[in-house]
Amino acid sequence: MRGCAPYREENDGKVKMINETFVASDPKGAYDQAVEKYGKSIELVSAKQVKYDDGQLRCEVEIAIPKDVFMKKSFGDISPANNDRDKEAEVALLSELGELKKQLALMKEDMLGESNESVAQKVKRLFLKKGVAKSWLDDVFGSLLGSNILEDATLLVSYLLEEIDESLEVQSEILDEPKIMMLVGPTGVGKTTTIAKLAARYAYLMNRPYKVALLNLDSYKVGAFEQLAHYADIMQIEHITVDSVEAFSKGLEDLDDYDIILVDTAGMSPYDTEKFIKTVEFVQSDMPRKIEVNLVLSATVKYEDMDDIYNNFSFLNLNSVIISKFDETKHFGTLLNFMLLYKLPMSYFSVGQEVPDDLTLASKEYLLEHFIGDLDEE
Repeated sequence: MRGCAPYREENDGKVKMINETFVASDPKGAYDQAVEKYGKSIELVSAKQVKYDDGQLRCEVEIAIPKDVFMKKSFGDISPANNDRDKEAEVALLSELGELKKQLALMKEDMLGESNESVAQKVKRLFLKKGVAKSWLDDVFGSLLGSNILEDATLLVSYLLEEIDESLEVQSEILDEPKIMMLVGPTGVGKTTTIAKLAARYAYLMNRPYKVALLNLDSYKVGAFEQLAHYADIMQIEHITVDSVEAFSKGLEDLDDYDIILVDTAGMSPYDTEKFIKTVEFVQSDMPRKIEVNLVLSATVKYEDMDDIYNNFSFLNLNSVIISKFDETKHFGTLLNFMLLYKLPMSYFSVGQEVPDDLTLASKEYLLEHFIGDLDEE
């Protein structure tokens, strides 16, 4: 098993060297992997025994190889059109992924065991099992035809993770002008709790306090008004409820001097047409400010529900996705798949039940680390 430990570049003023770590059950096995990949033009840097998170003892052998050898073995013959900056970027790519706690080194030995499957087939099967769409994987693997990357499991996994990282989008938190934030989403994803977390963040946890108001459209859910009113009372934040487009417009006029208006909507199933029509009326009504529509999506989303969720909310011109219930699952492949397929920017993660503590800005690294942890369970 080859480890994806940090790739480190060293320059002694003569030949630039790249450090790479190989992992096996014994030092000879790890060293033999290095020789098999690079030949005997390697320098031994260190060898040590490490106890991994799965309780197994493994040997890590770190070697140094000339940069030009590393680039050729890892990426094949690089076109002359690629300049030094492109080459540096490729090395940086491996370095960044290698720093993810060496978690790729924990891929199970059967990943590279005896099998009729090729390395590419094994890696593809792993990602498919973890919820990543076949259509997305087919596109990426197609772009690698003829590349040496397909023959190295660790390098291929690293490449796929980097492609995922490039595909994910994050929406920055911008609060430099007054805004209306409407939260929509299926029933039970935690919209009301997320609204309370956002309200507390904006009112009390920023570099300056923002004037925040809560506006409730959820007249369908029993106790919805009382729940949001309870949060508003605790935080001493203005809170009103409305049940028509006219009342919504009047409420926004009354709240015109507020920096941020957070709008809670009815929890909707994909088949509840009446509620959808009502939300569309709210969104399309003549508002003095643009409404920013945020889909609240549970990290526990099921693969079978993804299309329904997207198709039934995308017509609202979604600005971002707020991901809730991070603490309720250890499996993030389907969530990752949703973000890859529908290309919606992430804005916030809700990682627990505590208001306001368990809300954080969305981060590619946070999501990828959790997904890699899921891979390691294989």
